[in-house]
This record gives sequence, structure tokens and C-alpha cells, in this order.
Amino acid sequence: MKKRHILSLLLLAFSTQLSWGTLRNPMMWADCPDPDVIRVGDTYYMVTTTMHLMPGAPIMRSKDFTRWETVSYLFDKLTDSPRYEMKGGTAYGRGQWATSLRFHNGRFYALFSTNDDVNADTYIMTAEKAEGPWTIHSRLPHFHDAALFFDDDNRVYVCYGTGDIVELSADMKSVVAGSRRKTFERDATERGLLEGSRMIKHGGKYYLLMISWPPGGIRRQVCYRADRIDGPYEKKVILESPFGGFGGGVAQGTIVDDGKGGWNGIFFQDRGGVGRVPMLVPCRWIDGWPVLGDENGRVPQAMPTGGNELKGNPTVTSDDFSAPALAKQWQWNHNPMDEAWSLTERKGWLRLKANQAPNLYLARNTISQRMEGPRCSASARIDISQMKDGDRAGMAAFNGHSGILTIARDGKRLTLAQTTTQVHLSDREKAVTKVDEETIEVIDIKGKHIELRIDADFTPGQDMATFYYRTKGKEWTPIGRPYRMRFDYRLFFMGTRYAIFNYATKEKGGHIDVDRFDYTKENH
Repeated sequence: MKKRHILSLLLLAFSTQLSWGTLRNPMMWADCPDPDVIRVGDTYYMVTTTMHLMPGAPIMRSKDFTRWETVSYLFDKLTDSPRYEMKGGTAYGRGQWATSLRFHNGRFYALFSTNDDVNADTYIMTAEKAEGPWTIHSRLPHFHDAALFFDDDNRVYVCYGTGDIVELSADMKSVVAGSRRKTFERDATERGLLEGSRMIKHGGKYYLLMISWPPGGIRRQVCYRADRIDGPYEKKVILESPFGGFGGGVAQGTIVDDGKGGWNGIFFQDRGGVGRVPMLVPCRWIDGWPVLGDENGRVPQAMPTGGNELKGNPTVTSDDFSAPALAKQWQWNHNPMDEAWSLTERKGWLRLKANQAPNLYLARNTISQRMEGPRCSASARIDISQMKDGDRAGMAAFNGHSGILTIARDGKRLTLAQTTTQVHLSDREKAVTKVDEETIEVIDIKGKHIELRIDADFTPGQDMATFYYRTKGKEWTPIGRPYRMRFDYRLFFMGTRYAIFNYATKEKGGHIDVDRFDYTKENH
């Protein structure tokens, strides 16, 4: 098959892939914030934040940090609030975050709280295998940015907030009464953000890792050390480094050993429109402290990884929808309506049935994958013959600020428009209060099928999406104008994603069928 577009050819020309056994930072140039990483045998497992996306809390595995495969999710849906169904508001920028992953006595455990409100539960999930199935072990009071910790004597703790710690009962189903402790107080330099707890025990000492963002400074990683879990603790700044032209700093994550005496750190960095991406950082133990960075205390451009590459599906991938289940790379915007999508009603196609919605931000069953840097491209071939009057379908660079290709059927007229939108959300309920929309270009289209394509450029200073379409095997035709993608924590709190959507503005009953999703990216 011919290359589907010009960028696919350019990827080879621009590729700068390093030699086998070497990784170039970022470790993953995709939105994978708040990472926690553990090693079990010769395999690393990582969990990251996915907020309002379902299924949520992906568990990824790797042999050498260079290639990560999503093997499971902690849950398919969240049901604690109707907002996950877009009722009484939405869950944009809410939901699962900052999950703690642990392996203890032959079982996997994960702890997370939802950030929909301060009274939301904290979940402990468990599984025999990282691949699942995961089940709810217990529900506890809300703990902010918490870490689950198993001590050598099998006592279990939760570290959370800003130096707070509680002990759990032996069955991890309740908090031991009177066990809450404040392990340290902020010093004069810690007047800004201080959160993201991760507890490590090494050489008989306790190490509490936290993200710090002092006023007027950059994000940094700090470490609090003690001989006893309840303190007293002393502090050291262990990483304070810009990287790659992004001045926000690198922090929030953890350290993990390789089983051979070596250690590495995995921390994230804000990278504009693509989101918050993880970095791999060397970790050396010096004077009893985990010191991060190269010899100059900086995040290095490249890291040796030792080989043992995992053979599996990449983080983002093409899909011809021929499998009996959705590939694990796909996530829905909020809880899906299971009756309104299908892989079986038309074999080899993904059917999306139109549900009523006034705009894309309130449309159910929008399906998406991450975007990746430095450059990537995705296209979707769609059968639009069964769209009804008032239906809207298409493909988007989807976020709180979005660039969208929308196919609209209005009576007998069928059009394709490139638009840009910004959603406005209420502070508490995250209700959609307004959508600002600008139409850049509209064209009339004909035919049963159309292919849509979005190219994304996340090289420093760009964050640009460009839009194309084609029909009946013709060449790709640009439409509209390039759109600058953005990361806005006040809205979605996540990176821009490739999204495929279908909704009805009048009456439901129509549908689209997606034949394939083709994806390419440039190595870096």
C-alpha cells in the first residue's frame, strides 16, 4: 500500500532514532503525567493519570523504558458521580489522578483518589497480574496525591498531602484510629506547590519524594529522609532542572531500581499542547541521598537502557477494527454508552451511533488516542452514508481548545468544516457554560466515504495541527488553517488527543462506521 500522505515519508527523513539500548528524552513524548513505576522481576510497570477518560488509569509495562505497552486499566468506568455520564455537569479535568502502584506478597495494588471533590473516596485496587482483572479491595477517606507503602514488617501506610501519613489496618480496609501524623512542616522555601508523595525505603531509611514549586522558581523534586517512618525528616532538593527549552522544570514521579544495583528516576515535564510527558533521569545514591540528573544535576538528552526491548503494541497505534474488542490504546471521553457503539454490527468497522448533544464537548462516545511528539499524523476513513439530518461527525485535535474537522448533514446538504473551539466550564460542576467557535473553512462534499487527517507538530515552539481530507482515493487536500494546540489545566488538564466523534443535534438514529485509523509518528 502506498504511503497515505507526505508526512509519512518525511518521518524517515527526520528520524533520529538512537542506537539499540539507548533512549532519548523525553522517555515518552506523550501525555503520561503523575507516573508511578515499580519493577517486578525484569519488567517495569507504570501507571499514569487519565482523569475523565474511560477506561481509566492505564497500566503499562516495559523491559527497558524505551517501549511501553498498555496491558490493562484499573477500571472501565467511574460511577460515583453523575458527571461521569455528563449529567449535572462534566468531569473534565476531574476523575482519577496521581495513582500509587505497588507489588506486595505476590499481588499488585493501586491506590488513587478522584479529584471531583474533597469528600471523594480513595480506592485501593488489586490484581494477581498487572494485566488484570483489577478489583476494588477497599474504599477509604479522601487522600490527596497519596502513596501506598508496605513496610518491611508488613504494616501498611498512606502518605499524602504535605507530609501527612496514616496507618491502615492489616486488611487495608480502614484507617487505624489515631494514626495520623504530620511528619514535617514546610520550610521557608516551600510556600508554593508541595505534593505528589512517593515513599521509598532504602538502606533502612525512609525517603519521601515530593514535587515542589516555590514561588518565582521552577518545578523541582525534593526528598525528605528519616530513620523512622514518622520522622523526624530532613530535606534535600534532588532535581532542579529545565529541559529542552521548556522552563517549567521536571518533577513529580518516583525512583526505581533495576535489580542490578542501578537506579533511575521517572518524572514528568509540561510540554505544551502534547501534555505532560515523562523523562528518564539517572539516580545515584550519594551520602545516603538519591541524587538525580547527570554530573551537572541536569536531565540528560540521552540515557542507556541496557536492551531487552519489549515486543508489544506501542502506546499509540493504528487500528483496522478487525479485533473482537477495542485496542487498549483507545479511551472514551467520559463513561461510554455501550449500546451506542459496536465492533460487531459491521465486521471490521467501528460503528458510532449518534446521541443527542448540542456540541462536541457534551457528546457521548467520543473515542480518542494520545498524540505524540515530536511530530505525528493520524487519519480516519469513515462511511458517512447513514448520517441523519442534523448529525455531526468527524475528527478532532481534541482538548479544552480544539481544532476540529466536522462533517455536517443538514437536509440533503453535506459539508465539511474546519473549526476551532474553546469550551468554558463552571468551576465546581465543570458544566459547559459556553463554547466559542470560529469557522475557518466550509466546503460541500459528496459520496459515501471520506478520509480525514490531522498532522501534529510538537517540536519546541510549534504545537501546530494541520488539517486535510480526501474522497474517492484522491490526493490529500488541505482545509482551513493550522491551529495552535494548548495545554490548559483549568479545562481538561491533559494533552491534546486524536478524537473521532458522532453526535446528533436533532434526532438520534444515524450512525457512522469507521473503517480504519492510520497512525504514524516521527522518532526522536
